[in-house]
Amino acid sequence: MLPDGKMYSLLTRPQNRSGFKPLPVVIIGNGPSGICLSYLLSGHIPYFKRDSVHPHPILQRKLEEAPDVSILDQDLEYLSEGLEGRSDSPVALLFDALQRPDTDFGGTAESVLTWWHETDRAIPHLVLGRNAPGGAWHSIEGSMFTLSKGEWMGLPDLPFKDWLKQKRRGLRNNRATAEDIAQYYQHYVMKKGLQKNFSCGTVVTSVRKVSAENVSKHAQEDLQERSDSRWNFSEENTQVFQVDGFFRTEKGDKEPFSVYADNVVLATGTYDSPTWLGVKGENLSYVHHQLSALEEAVKNNSIGIMSDPVLIVGAGLTAADAILFARHCNVPVIHVFRRRVSDPGLIFNQLPKMMYPEYHKVHQMMKEQSAACAGPYECYVSLPEHHVLSFGNDKKCILQDKNGYQKAYKISMALVLTGSNPNLSFLPNNGIDLAVDSDQPVNPKRNPIDVDPFTYECTQEKGLYALGPLAGDNFVRFVQGGALAVASSLLKKANKNPP
Repeated sequence: MLPDGKMYSLLTRPQNRSGFKPLPVVIIGNGPSGICLSYLLSGHIPYFKRDSVHPHPILQRKLEEAPDVSILDQDLEYLSEGLEGRSDSPVALLFDALQRPDTDFGGTAESVLTWWHETDRAIPHLVLGRNAPGGAWHSIEGSMFTLSKGEWMGLPDLPFKDWLKQKRRGLRNNRATAEDIAQYYQHYVMKKGLQKNFSCGTVVTSVRKVSAENVSKHAQEDLQERSDSRWNFSEENTQVFQVDGFFRTEKGDKEPFSVYADNVVLATGTYDSPTWLGVKGENLSYVHHQLSALEEAVKNNSIGIMSDPVLIVGAGLTAADAILFARHCNVPVIHVFRRRVSDPGLIFNQLPKMMYPEYHKVHQMMKEQSAACAGPYECYVSLPEHHVLSFGNDKKCILQDKNGYQKAYKISMALVLTGSNPNLSFLPNNGIDLAVDSDQPVNPKRNPIDVDPFTYECTQEKGLYALGPLAGDNFVRFVQGGALAVASSLLKKANKNPP
């Protein structure tokens, strides 16, 4: 999906041509975070629905204090004070509570928000993404079920369940498939009329600050028609962001582009760069770091029931998905992980058995089918408290247990599925300077980008924002609060709030 003619001409304009007035906002990443922010920046404004009753009495009283003032224009810190839930972000808890008032208690209360389309408050913006709208959801095997409830995957003002009903489909154990989610996000962009802001098939290679004096203050004619003199971010800015990259043409060629922006929002997620073990031989051709490699090998008949085992390293949900897929295809598996099976930090020990029967089955296998104790499951061996020492050219893998005992295993392929990290190579110093601990790489769980909790603006770089996993919000239901915070901040910066 390409943007309309004017935005497309903006993207394709070579860098060395005369400058133009910067865009107010460029969003890098077109997953749920970027889509939600685009919806808010397109002039869709949330208000407290009159006569609604929120189950949280203190929040209800606060909402009743200014019913005619949009949520974006209120004090988000004040509204979110005292809220508790499954996120550390106050604004994420607030927006989630407004959209799904009692969902954590199994309730089905409707949203207390009503949405108004106020076109005069829309902020011109551009959303850049590698894939179709939905981001990494298009890279996940379509039949995989989501960890979260299907209803938690929905975006503002278009419940996922309602969309699914139109397809005459239901949820299994209240969960949806990755294919459903990817299709829903694409549908959302079209249904809400956001596609003119999206440029897909684009790869950003550099984001850096440049002097605003080097950028012409006279807008090109085509951009001037889209822009609005009311958006005066750059009048006070001595620097703007230059975003460079390339997009793929219909012929498959790489076409470079440059755009300038007063504000840049990082919403790239963490699916880009799988974690490596850092052991000898990990770069050999039979060692892979994505589940798709196993799917491809089965599809090509290069592995099967008579093959040497597939080594699966990791104890998270992606490793579990690989085990389930391998068992479905009768492919033998050796499963290696560092933790004890009973470790409370293991994700399987935190999931309700009734809601996640397939993951409970994997956990059961991990407990009952160790190499030391044969169990009822054929073609699967569990090796808890083991780690990989090396991979050999002869497809032999050396493993070591907690006591230092080493053993070699002949395998057909290895899948190292121990998590992933964001690829921020387009930022100076890979974005490390923006992290909470600026001596360590950005990590969504251990070292996210340091942002203001009520604006999501980076504390180390004004005008740069971070959303979703980059800011520590790892579930779709909670990334939307960050989008609310960013939209509120940008509207206040531009003095576009009503009195």
